[in-house]
Amino acid sequence: MNTNPVNFPGWQTLLENTAVNALHDSKARHDPPRCDEDTRVEVISEITNWIEDRESPQWLLCMTGAAGAGKSALQQTVAEYCSKSNILGSAYFFGAADPTRNTAASLVPTIAYQLGLGNLALKEHIRSAVQRDELIFSRSLQSQMKTVICGPVRRLRAEAKLDLASFGYAILIDGLDECQGEDCQAEIVMAVKECLLDDDLPFRIFIASRPEWAIHTALQPGGELDGLAYHIQLSDQYDATADIRRYLSRKLQELGLRSRDPRARSHGWFSEKDLEDLVQAASGQFVYAATVIRYLSERRSSPVDRLKIVLTWRPTGSQSARPFEKLDLLYHSILSTARTAYEAVDTHRERDFLLLFRAYHINATQGFADIDLIARFSYLNEELNAFLHL
Repeated sequence: MNTNPVNFPGWQTLLENTAVNALHDSKARHDPPRCDEDTRVEVISEITNWIEDRESPQWLLCMTGAAGAGKSALQQTVAEYCSKSNILGSAYFFGAADPTRNTAASLVPTIAYQLGLGNLALKEHIRSAVQRDELIFSRSLQSQMKTVICGPVRRLRAEAKLDLASFGYAILIDGLDECQGEDCQAEIVMAVKECLLDDDLPFRIFIASRPEWAIHTALQPGGELDGLAYHIQLSDQYDATADIRRYLSRKLQELGLRSRDPRARSHGWFSEKDLEDLVQAASGQFVYAATVIRYLSERRSSPVDRLKIVLTWRPTGSQSARPFEKLDLLYHSILSTARTAYEAVDTHRERDFLLLFRAYHINATQGFADIDLIARFSYLNEELNAFLHL
Protein backbone atom coordinates (compact mmCIF):
# COMPACT_ATOMS: atom_id res chain seq x y z
CA MET A 1 0.00 0.00 0.00
CA ASN A 2 1.37 3.41 -0.98
CA THR A 3 1.39 5.64 2.09
CA ASN A 4 3.45 8.44 0.60
CA PRO A 5 1.56 11.61 1.67
CA VAL A 6 2.64 13.43 -1.47
CA ASN A 7 0.11 11.32 -3.40
CA PHE A 8 -2.73 12.19 -1.04
CA PRO A 9 -5.23 14.98 -1.83
CA GLY A 10 -4.29 17.20 1.10
CA TRP A 11 -0.66 17.47 0.10
CA GLN A 12 -1.58 18.00 -3.53
CA THR A 13 -3.84 20.90 -2.52
CA LEU A 14 -0.98 22.43 -0.58
CA LEU A 15 1.36 22.07 -3.57
CA GLU A 16 -1.16 23.81 -5.82
CA ASN A 17 -1.08 26.83 -3.51
CA THR A 18 2.70 26.91 -3.02
CA ALA A 19 4.84 29.60 -4.67
CA VAL A 20 7.92 27.82 -5.99
CA ASN A 21 9.43 31.14 -7.09
CA ALA A 22 9.49 32.35 -3.48
CA LEU A 23 11.96 29.69 -2.32
CA HIS A 24 15.52 30.78 -1.51
CA ASP A 25 16.92 28.29 -4.04
CA SER A 26 14.23 28.68 -6.69
CA LYS A 27 15.32 28.45 -10.33
CA ALA A 28 13.28 31.60 -10.99
CA ARG A 29 15.57 33.48 -8.60
CA HIS A 30 18.75 32.21 -10.28
CA ASP A 31 21.84 34.00 -8.98
CA PRO A 32 19.94 36.06 -6.39
CA PRO A 33 21.71 38.92 -4.59
CA ARG A 34 23.84 37.69 -1.71
CA CYS A 35 26.52 39.26 0.45
CA ASP A 36 29.95 39.29 -1.13
CA GLU A 37 32.93 37.76 0.63
CA ASP A 38 34.08 39.74 3.69
CA THR A 39 31.10 42.12 3.54
CA ARG A 40 28.31 42.65 6.06
CA VAL A 41 30.20 40.34 8.44
CA GLU A 42 29.05 42.12 11.59
CA VAL A 43 25.35 42.21 10.77
CA ILE A 44 25.34 38.62 9.45
CA SER A 45 26.97 37.51 12.69
CA GLU A 46 24.36 39.39 14.73
CA ILE A 47 21.51 37.77 12.80
CA THR A 48 22.85 34.21 12.83
CA ASN A 49 23.82 34.43 16.51
CA TRP A 50 20.27 35.51 17.30
CA ILE A 51 18.77 32.67 15.26
CA GLU A 52 20.99 30.08 16.93
CA ASP A 53 20.36 31.40 20.44
CA ARG A 54 17.44 29.21 21.46
CA GLU A 55 17.27 30.97 24.83
CA SER A 56 16.64 34.43 23.40
CA PRO A 57 13.49 35.97 24.93
CA GLN A 58 12.51 37.48 21.58
CA TRP A 59 11.51 34.99 18.90
CA LEU A 60 11.01 37.54 16.13
CA LEU A 61 13.72 39.57 14.41
CA CYS A 62 12.69 42.48 12.18
CA MET A 63 15.35 44.06 10.00
CA THR A 64 14.40 47.33 8.31
CA GLY A 65 16.31 49.50 5.88
CA ALA A 66 15.82 51.79 2.92
CA ALA A 67 15.56 50.50 -0.64
CA GLY A 68 18.95 49.29 -1.80
CA ALA A 69 20.40 48.81 1.68
CA GLY A 70 21.07 45.12 0.99
CA LYS A 71 18.24 43.47 2.92
CA SER A 72 17.52 40.77 0.34
CA ALA A 73 21.22 39.95 -0.02
CA LEU A 74 21.42 39.55 3.75
CA GLN A 75 18.31 37.36 3.80
CA GLN A 76 19.67 35.19 0.99
CA THR A 77 23.02 34.81 2.75
CA VAL A 78 21.33 33.95 6.05
CA ALA A 79 18.99 31.48 4.31
CA GLU A 80 21.95 29.68 2.74
CA TYR A 81 23.76 29.65 6.08
CA CYS A 82 20.71 28.19 7.85
CA SER A 83 20.24 25.62 5.10
CA LYS A 84 23.84 24.41 5.42
CA SER A 85 23.44 24.34 9.21
CA ASN A 86 20.21 22.29 8.91
CA ILE A 87 18.19 24.83 10.88
CA LEU A 88 16.24 26.36 7.97
CA GLY A 89 12.56 25.61 8.33
CA SER A 90 11.41 27.79 5.45
CA ALA A 91 12.23 30.92 3.50
CA TYR A 92 9.80 33.07 1.55
CA PHE A 93 10.98 35.88 -0.73
CA PHE A 94 8.25 38.29 -1.78
CA GLY A 95 8.69 39.88 -5.22
CA ALA A 96 6.57 42.82 -6.35
CA ALA A 97 6.96 42.02 -10.06
CA ASP A 98 6.13 38.31 -9.73
CA PRO A 99 2.37 37.61 -9.45
CA THR A 100 3.06 34.24 -7.83
CA ARG A 101 4.78 35.86 -4.83
CA ASN A 102 3.55 39.44 -4.53
CA THR A 103 0.51 38.66 -2.36
CA ALA A 104 0.01 36.78 0.90
CA ALA A 105 -2.02 34.03 -0.78
CA SER A 106 0.87 31.59 -1.08
CA LEU A 107 2.77 32.53 2.09
CA VAL A 108 1.39 29.94 4.53
CA PRO A 109 1.27 26.96 2.13
CA THR A 110 4.83 27.70 0.99
CA ILE A 111 6.07 27.83 4.58
CA ALA A 112 4.17 24.63 5.44
CA TYR A 113 5.51 22.87 2.34
CA GLN A 114 9.10 23.52 3.37
CA LEU A 115 8.50 22.55 7.00
CA GLY A 116 6.95 19.28 5.82
CA LEU A 117 9.89 18.48 3.57
CA GLY A 118 12.19 18.65 6.57
CA ASN A 119 10.15 16.28 8.75
CA LEU A 120 8.10 13.39 7.36
CA ALA A 121 5.96 13.02 10.48
CA LEU A 122 5.13 16.73 10.36
CA LYS A 123 4.43 16.40 6.64
CA GLU A 124 1.74 13.82 7.38
CA HIS A 125 0.11 16.05 10.00
CA ILE A 126 0.13 18.99 7.55
CA ARG A 127 -1.35 16.81 4.80
CA SER A 128 -4.10 15.58 7.11
CA ALA A 129 -4.93 19.12 8.23
CA VAL A 130 -5.33 20.30 4.63
CA GLN A 131 -7.32 17.22 3.68
CA ARG A 132 -9.80 17.91 6.49
CA ASP A 133 -10.43 21.38 5.03
CA GLU A 134 -9.33 21.72 1.43
CA LEU A 135 -10.63 25.29 1.38
CA ILE A 136 -8.25 26.27 4.17
CA PHE A 137 -6.21 28.50 1.86
CA SER A 138 -9.30 30.60 1.19
CA ARG A 139 -9.49 31.51 4.87
CA SER A 140 -7.71 34.23 6.85
CA LEU A 141 -3.95 34.07 7.34
CA GLN A 142 -4.39 33.41 11.05
CA SER A 143 -6.72 30.48 10.34
CA GLN A 144 -4.25 29.10 7.81
CA MET A 145 -1.29 29.38 10.18
CA LYS A 146 -3.16 27.80 13.09
CA THR A 147 -4.42 24.94 10.92
CA VAL A 148 -1.44 23.93 8.78
CA ILE A 149 1.54 25.11 10.84
CA CYS A 150 0.78 25.54 14.54
CA GLY A 151 -1.62 22.60 14.90
CA PRO A 152 0.61 20.04 13.16
CA VAL A 153 3.70 21.14 15.11
CA ARG A 154 1.82 20.91 18.42
CA ARG A 155 0.54 17.43 17.53
CA LEU A 156 4.06 16.36 16.66
CA ARG A 157 5.26 17.67 20.00
CA ALA A 158 2.44 15.90 21.87
CA GLU A 159 3.51 12.63 20.24
CA ALA A 160 7.09 13.27 21.45
CA LYS A 161 8.27 13.17 17.83
CA LEU A 162 9.61 16.73 17.69
CA ASP A 163 13.39 16.47 17.92
CA LEU A 164 14.51 20.06 18.47
CA ALA A 165 18.11 19.12 17.73
CA SER A 166 17.28 18.28 14.11
CA PHE A 167 14.17 20.37 13.48
CA GLY A 168 14.44 23.25 11.01
CA TYR A 169 13.09 26.09 13.10
CA ALA A 170 14.22 29.26 11.29
CA ILE A 171 11.44 30.92 9.26
CA LEU A 172 12.66 33.72 6.98
CA ILE A 173 10.37 36.21 5.22
CA ASP A 174 11.99 38.73 2.90
CA GLY A 175 10.50 41.82 1.30
CA LEU A 176 7.32 42.22 3.34
CA ASP A 177 6.98 45.64 1.67
CA GLU A 178 6.75 43.90 -1.74
CA CYS A 179 3.51 42.21 -0.74
CA GLN A 180 0.67 44.13 -2.39
CA GLY A 181 -1.42 46.26 -0.06
CA GLU A 182 -0.61 47.79 3.30
CA ASP A 183 -3.55 46.00 4.92
CA CYS A 184 -2.24 42.69 3.64
CA GLN A 185 1.22 43.45 5.05
CA ALA A 186 -0.36 44.33 8.39
CA GLU A 187 -2.34 41.06 8.32
CA ILE A 188 0.92 39.12 7.92
CA VAL A 189 2.44 40.95 10.89
CA MET A 190 -0.61 40.19 13.04
CA ALA A 191 -0.73 36.54 11.95
CA VAL A 192 2.93 36.06 12.87
CA LYS A 193 2.36 37.71 16.23
CA GLU A 194 -0.81 35.83 17.12
CA CYS A 195 0.13 32.39 15.77
CA LEU A 196 3.88 31.79 15.66
CA LEU A 197 5.21 33.68 18.69
CA ASP A 198 4.04 31.09 21.18
CA ASP A 199 6.04 29.44 23.96
CA ASP A 200 5.13 25.93 22.82
CA LEU A 201 6.37 26.51 19.26
CA PRO A 202 10.08 26.26 18.39
CA PHE A 203 10.32 28.92 15.69
CA ARG A 204 12.69 31.83 15.20
CA ILE A 205 11.21 34.23 12.64
CA PHE A 206 13.30 36.73 10.67
CA ILE A 207 11.42 39.37 8.64
CA ALA A 208 13.16 41.92 6.40
CA SER A 209 11.34 44.92 4.98
CA ARG A 210 11.59 48.51 3.98
CA PRO A 211 10.21 50.55 6.91
CA GLU A 212 6.81 51.08 5.34
CA TRP A 213 3.57 51.63 7.24
CA ALA A 214 2.72 48.09 8.38
CA ILE A 215 6.07 47.16 9.89
CA HIS A 216 7.01 50.71 10.87
CA THR A 217 3.90 51.26 12.99
CA ALA A 218 4.04 47.75 14.47
CA LEU A 219 7.56 48.39 15.78
CA GLN A 220 6.78 51.82 17.20
CA PRO A 221 6.20 52.27 20.97
CA GLY A 222 2.74 50.90 21.63
CA GLY A 223 2.70 49.02 18.32
CA GLU A 224 1.75 45.38 17.88
CA LEU A 225 5.39 44.22 17.96
CA ASP A 226 6.69 46.67 20.54
CA GLY A 227 8.77 44.65 23.00
CA LEU A 228 8.18 41.40 21.09
CA ALA A 229 10.63 41.92 18.24
CA TYR A 230 14.39 42.28 18.12
CA HIS A 231 14.84 45.18 15.69
CA ILE A 232 17.85 45.82 13.46
CA GLN A 233 17.79 49.14 11.61
CA LEU A 234 20.40 48.90 8.86
CA SER A 235 20.57 52.63 8.16
CA ASP A 236 21.15 53.54 11.81
CA GLN A 237 23.20 50.64 13.14
CA TYR A 238 25.49 49.66 10.28
CA ASP A 239 27.56 51.85 7.99
CA ALA A 240 28.07 49.86 4.79
CA THR A 241 30.66 52.25 3.31
CA ALA A 242 33.71 50.09 4.03
CA ASP A 243 31.93 46.97 2.76
CA ILE A 244 30.90 48.75 -0.43
CA ARG A 245 34.48 49.90 -0.98
CA ARG A 246 35.80 46.33 -0.61
CA TYR A 247 33.06 44.98 -2.86
CA LEU A 248 33.68 47.53 -5.63
CA SER A 249 37.47 47.16 -5.48
CA ARG A 250 37.29 43.37 -5.74
CA LYS A 251 34.70 43.36 -8.52
CA LEU A 252 36.50 46.00 -10.58
CA GLN A 253 39.71 43.98 -10.39
CA GLU A 254 37.86 40.83 -11.45
CA LEU A 255 36.25 42.68 -14.36
CA GLY A 256 39.66 43.84 -15.55
CA LEU A 257 41.05 40.30 -15.53
CA ARG A 258 38.09 38.96 -17.53
CA SER A 259 37.88 41.82 -20.03
CA ARG A 260 39.06 41.55 -23.63
CA ASP A 261 39.99 45.23 -23.55
CA PRO A 262 43.78 45.48 -22.99
CA ARG A 263 43.25 48.78 -21.17
CA ALA A 264 41.26 46.98 -18.48
CA ARG A 265 43.95 44.35 -18.05
CA SER A 266 46.47 46.92 -16.88
CA HIS A 267 46.92 47.19 -13.12
CA GLY A 268 45.66 50.74 -12.83
CA TRP A 269 42.68 50.69 -15.17
CA PHE A 270 40.65 52.41 -12.42
CA SER A 271 42.09 54.90 -9.97
CA GLU A 272 41.61 55.31 -6.24
CA LYS A 273 39.68 58.48 -7.02
CA ASP A 274 37.37 56.52 -9.33
CA LEU A 275 36.77 54.04 -6.53
CA GLU A 276 36.10 56.73 -3.94
CA ASP A 277 33.75 58.57 -6.30
CA LEU A 278 31.72 55.39 -6.70
CA VAL A 279 31.70 54.75 -2.95
CA GLN A 280 30.52 58.29 -2.24
CA ALA A 281 27.84 58.06 -4.93
CA ALA A 282 26.54 54.84 -3.37
CA SER A 283 25.76 56.67 -0.10
CA GLY A 284 25.72 53.40 1.80
CA GLN A 285 23.30 51.69 -0.62
CA PHE A 286 24.56 48.34 -1.94
CA VAL A 287 22.04 48.42 -4.78
CA TYR A 288 23.97 51.29 -6.39
CA ALA A 289 27.27 49.39 -6.23
CA ALA A 290 25.67 46.21 -7.57
CA THR A 291 24.01 48.16 -10.41
CA VAL A 292 27.34 49.72 -11.39
CA ILE A 293 29.08 46.34 -11.49
CA ARG A 294 26.24 44.79 -13.48
CA TYR A 295 26.46 47.64 -16.00
CA LEU A 296 30.23 47.32 -16.33
CA SER A 297 29.96 43.55 -16.80
CA GLU A 298 28.29 43.74 -20.22
CA ARG A 299 30.42 41.33 -22.28
CA ARG A 300 30.16 43.19 -25.57
CA SER A 301 31.40 46.45 -24.07
CA SER A 302 34.57 47.67 -22.42
CA PRO A 303 34.45 48.20 -18.64
CA VAL A 304 36.86 51.11 -19.15
CA ASP A 305 34.44 52.96 -21.41
CA ARG A 306 31.44 52.10 -19.27
CA LEU A 307 33.16 53.25 -16.10
CA LYS A 308 33.71 56.65 -17.73
CA ILE A 309 29.99 56.79 -18.54
CA VAL A 310 29.07 56.00 -14.93
CA LEU A 311 31.48 58.56 -13.47
CA THR A 312 30.37 61.35 -15.80
CA TRP A 313 26.69 60.45 -16.09
CA ARG A 314 24.13 63.18 -15.51
CA PRO A 315 20.35 62.71 -15.78
CA THR A 316 19.61 64.41 -19.11
CA GLY A 317 17.08 63.25 -21.64
CA SER A 318 19.57 63.34 -24.52
CA GLN A 319 21.79 60.55 -23.17
CA SER A 320 21.46 57.16 -24.83
CA ALA A 321 23.41 55.33 -22.11
CA ARG A 322 21.27 54.45 -19.09
CA PRO A 323 23.55 52.81 -16.54
CA PHE A 324 21.04 53.28 -13.73
CA GLU A 325 17.88 52.16 -15.49
CA LYS A 326 17.16 49.46 -12.89
CA LEU A 327 17.59 51.98 -10.08
CA ASP A 328 15.24 54.35 -11.90
CA LEU A 329 12.58 51.64 -12.01
CA LEU A 330 13.05 50.78 -8.34
CA TYR A 331 12.78 54.35 -7.10
CA HIS A 332 9.98 55.22 -9.51
CA SER A 333 7.96 52.33 -8.07
CA ILE A 334 8.55 53.50 -4.49
CA LEU A 335 7.70 57.12 -5.24
CA SER A 336 4.59 56.14 -7.18
CA THR A 337 3.38 54.07 -4.23
CA ALA A 338 4.07 56.96 -1.86
CA ARG A 339 2.25 59.40 -4.11
CA THR A 340 -0.79 57.13 -4.42
CA ALA A 341 -1.04 56.78 -0.65
CA TYR A 342 -0.60 60.53 -0.18
CA GLU A 343 -3.26 61.40 -2.75
CA ALA A 344 -5.74 59.19 -0.92
CA VAL A 345 -5.77 61.64 2.01
CA ASP A 346 -5.06 64.96 0.25
CA THR A 347 -7.02 67.08 -2.22
CA HIS A 348 -4.20 69.29 -3.59
CA ARG A 349 -2.44 66.44 -5.31
CA GLU A 350 0.26 67.43 -7.78
CA ARG A 351 0.85 70.85 -6.22
CA ASP A 352 1.31 69.70 -2.65
CA PHE A 353 3.37 66.66 -3.55
CA LEU A 354 5.99 68.89 -5.15
CA LEU A 355 5.65 71.68 -2.59
CA LEU A 356 6.35 69.30 0.26
CA PHE A 357 9.59 68.19 -1.33
CA ARG A 358 10.59 71.79 -1.87
CA ALA A 359 9.57 72.79 1.66
CA TYR A 360 11.61 70.00 3.16
CA HIS A 361 14.79 71.04 1.36
CA ILE A 362 14.33 74.74 2.11
CA ASN A 363 13.31 74.39 5.73
CA ALA A 364 15.18 71.28 6.86
CA THR A 365 17.47 73.28 9.12
CA GLN A 366 15.02 76.05 9.99
CA GLY A 367 11.98 74.13 11.17
CA PHE A 368 8.45 74.42 9.82
CA ALA A 369 6.24 77.36 10.68
CA ASP A 370 3.02 76.02 9.17
CA ILE A 371 1.34 73.36 11.31
CA ASP A 372 -0.74 72.08 8.40
CA LEU A 373 2.39 71.73 6.31
CA ILE A 374 4.03 69.79 9.12
CA ALA A 375 1.10 67.39 9.22
CA ARG A 376 1.12 66.90 5.46
CA PHE A 377 4.86 66.39 5.34
CA SER A 378 4.77 63.96 8.26
CA TYR A 379 2.34 61.77 6.37
CA LEU A 380 4.43 61.85 3.21
CA ASN A 381 7.56 61.24 5.27
CA GLU A 382 5.97 58.00 6.54
CA GLU A 383 5.42 56.88 2.95
CA LEU A 384 9.00 57.71 1.96
CA ASN A 385 10.68 55.88 4.83
CA ALA A 386 11.28 53.04 2.39
CA PHE A 387 13.13 55.35 0.02
CA LEU A 388 14.99 57.94 2.09
CA HIS A 389 16.54 58.00 5.53
CA LEU A 390 15.00 61.31 6.65
